[in-house]
Amino acid sequence: MHTLISFAGLPGVGKTTIARQLARRQNIPYLRVDEIEGVLMADAPGQDIGPQGYQIAAALAASNLTLGLSAIVDCVNPWQLTRDIFTEAARTAGSAFFGVELYCSDEAEHRRRVETRQADIPGKSLPDWQKVMARDYHPWAGADLRIDTATCTAEQAADEIIRALSL
Repeated sequence: MHTLISFAGLPGVGKTTIARQLARRQNIPYLRVDEIEGVLMADAPGQDIGPQGYQIAAALAASNLTLGLSAIVDCVNPWQLTRDIFTEAARTAGSAFFGVELYCSDEAEHRRRVETRQADIPGKSLPDWQKVMARDYHPWAGADLRIDTATCTAEQAADEIIRALSL
């Protein structure tokens, strides 16, 4: 069955790396909220775009789901409110929903990742360690799968997601 796979986690835990790995291996459309928000902010510098990036990603995911394709959404997804946007998109499309929360239990490793990564979206700056730690992020108690990226590679995490989806 086609499934909306929604990622969540703080910046620097490996969401983009793992979501891309999964998309390539499973040939699933990949939607990255940071890229959508980058376009929205380019058109309205300094304006608060609110949940628009999430809403656009959900609409695009639903379009793929109604075609019989699965879709992956890569975003911080910090609150139940944002997670509900994707749950509702899957429900409306008559599709399954699978929530994946990534976290990094090794604070030093997480900080190293945040401080050494390079921006890959034109005009979008990356948060520093202080901003990542100050972020209003609520752990996802209802996630279908939680993966500690301090204990596995991106390939292993993708394998774990594929296994969980096939059950």
